[in-house]
Amino acid sequence: MRYNSRLPATRQLGLLPMLALWAVLTLTAALYAVWLGYGGRAFAATLTAFAFLFLVMLLFAARGVDSRLAARFGDGSGHLLGVAVFLVCLIYLFGTNTFALTRAAAVAGLVCIPLALAAWAKQKPPGAWEDFLIIVSIWLAVKFLPSHWLWPYPGGRLAYVLTVLLCVNVALASFVLLRSVNGVGYSIGWSGHWSFSIVASFVFFGCIAIPLGQAMHFIEFSPQWSQWKSLPFLSLAILSRASHSELAGWWTASVLFGFTHITNRGFPNWRYVVLASIAGFFYGWTWRKTGSIFASALVHAAVDITWHFLFRTV
Repeated sequence: MRYNSRLPATRQLGLLPMLALWAVLTLTAALYAVWLGYGGRAFAATLTAFAFLFLVMLLFAARGVDSRLAARFGDGSGHLLGVAVFLVCLIYLFGTNTFALTRAAAVAGLVCIPLALAAWAKQKPPGAWEDFLIIVSIWLAVKFLPSHWLWPYPGGRLAYVLTVLLCVNVALASFVLLRSVNGVGYSIGWSGHWSFSIVASFVFFGCIAIPLGQAMHFIEFSPQWSQWKSLPFLSLAILSRASHSELAGWWTASVLFGFTHITNRGFPNWRYVVLASIAGFFYGWTWRKTGSIFASALVHAAVDITWHFLFRTV
């Protein structure tokens, strides 16, 4: 199986650089949390869950890791990852004294349902109805699951981050290990034309979205410089998101991306749909130009961070 895809292999990060990146980012997050005053068993359990889920997310973007896992463990690698994810979530629940059968059952459902669908569709080509059902189930979990209930410690502050990391892990187990879907560009690396594509996408979107958003009375310029201290966790959550589509589905994917935001800040929020659809167009354009979800995620991060710190939703 060959999954990490359209980037030249020499431009993708290998296993050791990816482990180094993981170690630096995880240590930085841990030190930042300690600086904020967190510690004890609950903190250790939370850090363990975060570190594992984050590690899996990064490792699958490294060169050749997915192929090695598939070659060594075969179809069972997807199920092994699912079991590991579930056990790590149990470590969090027991370590933070928040274990409840309903929470454990919710996590089990989040892990088992997509994996069961992927296993059922094992011999089918990509695009089977099971694939769409997996995507919908994961999207519903991210969108509507009461994440603060699922991840109550520390005060729900990491609820969105941990939910996204969990869902990314499940998606990787389903599509990479069990379904062996190729060519979506789940890789981290760099190419000479990336800088131009990322900057151009961000700038052009800003030139359209800012005047349009102000004209629709949806946003207004309102810098929040005091919130820069929340940047480490916020950026991690935002970078966990991604957008991608093939040329044939580019426009459709953009519109669907927009409609996934229709419930944000009140239903139906058509202004949000319009701006998110335009954003989805540029995220898809970046993916097509670079061949990597990572590049689209960087544009997404730049857009959301700019929105968070410089503008206010009216």
